[in-house]
Amino acid sequence: MKSVNQNPEQIARDKIDALLKASGWVIQDKKNINLNVSLGVAVREYQTDVGPADYVLFINKKPVGIIEAKREEEGHKLSIVEDQSTGYASAKLKYCDNEMLPFVFESTGTITRFTNHLDPKPRGREIFSFYKPETLQEWIQKTNSLRGRLLELPELPTLGLRNCQVNAITNLEKSFKEARPKALIQMATGSGKTFTAITFIYRLLKYSKAKRILFLVDTRNLGIQAEQEFMTYEPNDDNRKFTELYGVTLLKNSFIPNDSQVYISTIQRMYSILKGTELDESAEEENPNELMFGKDPLPVVYSERVPPEFFDFIVIDECHRSIYNLWKQVLDYFDAFQVGLTATPEKRTFGYFNQNIVSDYGYEKAVIDGVLVPYNVFTIETKITKEGSKIGLGENVDMRERLTRRKFWETIDEEVEYKGNQLDKDIVNPSQIRTIIRAFKENVPAMFPDRIDEQGIFEIPKTLIFAKTDSHAEDIIDIVREEFGEENRFCKKVTYKSEEDPKSVLSQFRNNYYPRIAVTVDMIATGTDIKPLEILLFMRDVRSSSYYEQMKGRGTRTIALDDLRKVTPSAKTTKDHFVIIDAIGVENSHKTDSRPLEKNPGMSLKDVMNNIAIGNNTSEELLSTLANRLIRLDKQINESERNKLSELADGKSINNIVKELLNAHDPDTKDSIEKQVKDELVGESPDIIHAEIQKKQQELIEGATYIFDFPELRNYILDVRKKYDQIIDNINLDETINIGWIKDQKEDAELKISAFKDWIETHKDEITALQLFYAQPYRRRELTYKMIKELYDKLILEQPTLAPIKVWEAYQKLQKSEGSPKNELTAMVSLVRNIVGLDESLTLFDKTVDQKFKKWIFKKNEGQHNRFTEEQISWLKMMKDYIANSFHIDREDFDLTPFNEYGGLGKMWQLFGEETEEIISELNEVLVA
Repeated sequence: MKSVNQNPEQIARDKIDALLKASGWVIQDKKNINLNVSLGVAVREYQTDVGPADYVLFINKKPVGIIEAKREEEGHKLSIVEDQSTGYASAKLKYCDNEMLPFVFESTGTITRFTNHLDPKPRGREIFSFYKPETLQEWIQKTNSLRGRLLELPELPTLGLRNCQVNAITNLEKSFKEARPKALIQMATGSGKTFTAITFIYRLLKYSKAKRILFLVDTRNLGIQAEQEFMTYEPNDDNRKFTELYGVTLLKNSFIPNDSQVYISTIQRMYSILKGTELDESAEEENPNELMFGKDPLPVVYSERVPPEFFDFIVIDECHRSIYNLWKQVLDYFDAFQVGLTATPEKRTFGYFNQNIVSDYGYEKAVIDGVLVPYNVFTIETKITKEGSKIGLGENVDMRERLTRRKFWETIDEEVEYKGNQLDKDIVNPSQIRTIIRAFKENVPAMFPDRIDEQGIFEIPKTLIFAKTDSHAEDIIDIVREEFGEENRFCKKVTYKSEEDPKSVLSQFRNNYYPRIAVTVDMIATGTDIKPLEILLFMRDVRSSSYYEQMKGRGTRTIALDDLRKVTPSAKTTKDHFVIIDAIGVENSHKTDSRPLEKNPGMSLKDVMNNIAIGNNTSEELLSTLANRLIRLDKQINESERNKLSELADGKSINNIVKELLNAHDPDTKDSIEKQVKDELVGESPDIIHAEIQKKQQELIEGATYIFDFPELRNYILDVRKKYDQIIDNINLDETINIGWIKDQKEDAELKISAFKDWIETHKDEITALQLFYAQPYRRRELTYKMIKELYDKLILEQPTLAPIKVWEAYQKLQKSEGSPKNELTAMVSLVRNIVGLDESLTLFDKTVDQKFKKWIFKKNEGQHNRFTEEQISWLKMMKDYIANSFHIDREDFDLTPFNEYGGLGKMWQLFGEETEEIISELNEVLVA
């Protein structure tokens, strides 16, 4: 029988006492008050004029807050008792001449809510634990709370920011001012998410006096990149770097200094800090959702070094990967505003951030704005990729060991039929790879027709090939080098398993001429910029929509023409698009955001089995991963090997082993055990029943896994797995059955033309050249080459994908123009004339000038047949051609070619006399009117 002291109210008080002590409070009864013993004292049952308050909090002997204690089962009512809590906070305390106490808590010891009445609009929120006395002392001393200071954020200066960044920061700061706890920034890959984040972090530190901000990433690589961006960031209102103004610390161990303002950490490291364990750096190298854990992961606990109020804001980079399951504990621990950054949110992401999307800047918007480049999709579909093939009985084939790649010869003793999705796993068909690479080589010149180098040779654009496996990558590299007739450095592998340092190869690929083609298996890290990349060749499928978007993101970056020419010298224009070559059907395959059975496909089979045998890890994730590996192994080994494996597995077949592994955590099995135990132990206490259920479930797990304690079995499985043979099908030759563009180019062209028109319309009142185009005809004689060049430069700066030649090509795709303009500037003038209605159709500017010149001559000859001499006509034609190229002619231009070769301005006066000025003025007006 429970003692009187263990009633629900007392249990709640005991838990509250424990939380207060952990946070640094001294707890006293009202009969034994001594407020001098500590900075923070919590007094139980302190008397007020409306009755005793459960706890009154004193800082430096002055009351600052109250705690209303409730039983645990009343946790769902805490928001209801806020009025009661506020009543105590507003009451007069015995012996104290107090005003309202600002800090109000309601707690069951399990759930705690807090309201800060120093806030402009006090609003209760759930917190992990009570704040330290030092924290409340700091808050009480400030003239304004954090939420109050957020209201004072000044208007955002837009210099140096893209429109999408201005919108994101403006909307985010509006969200802060409304005290919304979570906000999501969706910005397309390459549109400057990190720069945006650093900008609003700078403003929070400078204007809202935020104390500390956590920048949370999910891989160490992203943390290093973030640190570098903080180091190079220079605010537009200060000529010093960010790191000269504020301390930035990249956490590399469990030590957290107190003197920084920005802390960069992987979520894995912060989790280990909060649960009080050390972390191996290797755990920070990969997506945290792919990590495996021994036994059940420990929950986070209160940390005196890093209390819940340590950070004011948390910025979560790539938040679509790191806000769920185990890792959510880290975010739930801190009492801080949370800002998520992602290019590819899922439905769960929107839900987590309370559907507070302050920036919805997807790929299409970024393309329209010229922040990213669009892409076209070119498909290469081969017969064997689509239909598979068959190797007949008795055929002589090569066999190859997967790991060693050692080849040996064998005769097929039964017919082998394979599907396209088995390629490069069970079956390797070099002809299929060769057919794709050859089709790629033959068609890429038509995709980039201007890429001819100084020797007249086509220069392959920077290309990234996505392969299925490391072995597949090796096959692709060999065939690429052979088909292109190139050396080793032409095509290299960029994977974390390559012998050469992957970072070095990646740097070469990004910054040097060679390699022209890179092959990767594991996706090049999120956030890695490869701006010169212009082709993505998919030879592997992707089932996750967000993963696919990230892979495509490697090609979306814009790059200046000069920078592009550093690695691709033949480039004639800036990068205005990239090409996806789909050789596997990736564009059409069903995409899902569900996670695969194997949480860590990169974990070796040896480590999987050792985790079970030695690490005692029997989690559902690990057992299902092992089951999946054994299913694959069962399809690869022969009958003799199956029998040997069964002998070492205590007589169990692979099929039986797999069933037991999957059954160990099956929900239906667990329900069956629970029902059975409850039927057998009718009338027993819940504790006894629960213990028996746990025992039965553990027995089930041990029954499924005990065989992996046998080292002979583990070693045999590894040996057999190493002999995982690939059949190399050199018999069946492949052929293309469908090849060509699959993206609607008409739609792309219309989109580009529309964007160009919108840009012209937007700037018509601010750019001199456009003002003249929209003005009266006589004003257009003021148009100069310099004005057109300024118009072109501004367009290219703001919208590099809308280069006039490219917009002209878009018109050509819609069959709305003929011929090619001489250069970008004459193309610009022709396009603008059409848009403002000066020309009914898009016409080459020199042809427009020719037509207007003929009309002018005809008009001048009215009533005066052959008014101009042959020599005069020759000079007028020279002036006409000059205006067609330079848009305007002045007296000073007669000192230039071609006029100076024929006598210059003096000759002009000799020929036309007093009509000279009039003719110059008329031609300037008439030819561009």
